[in-house]
Amino acid sequence: MKIRIRVKPNSREQKIEEDEQGLIVRLKSSPTKGKANEELIDLLAKRYDVRKNQITIKSGTSNKLKLIEIIKPKSN
Repeated sequence: MKIRIRVKPNSREQKIEEDEQGLIVRLKSSPTKGKANEELIDLLAKRYDVRKNQITIKSGTSNKLKLIEIIKPKSN
């Protein structure tokens, strides 16, 4: 599954909102040294009930607009 995300770092609270283009994710972390990306992956892992290593930032690692891929395990 691929999701378009707009990240808003340095927010007062963590929050995930949906809009017509994808998700808007507010993060407490600053966008330095990958802290915001780490917080984003943690938050998405909890929301989608997957492990962190199943989430990949496909594009936008240093941008507010990101394309995220979540690989869900196949059910048997």
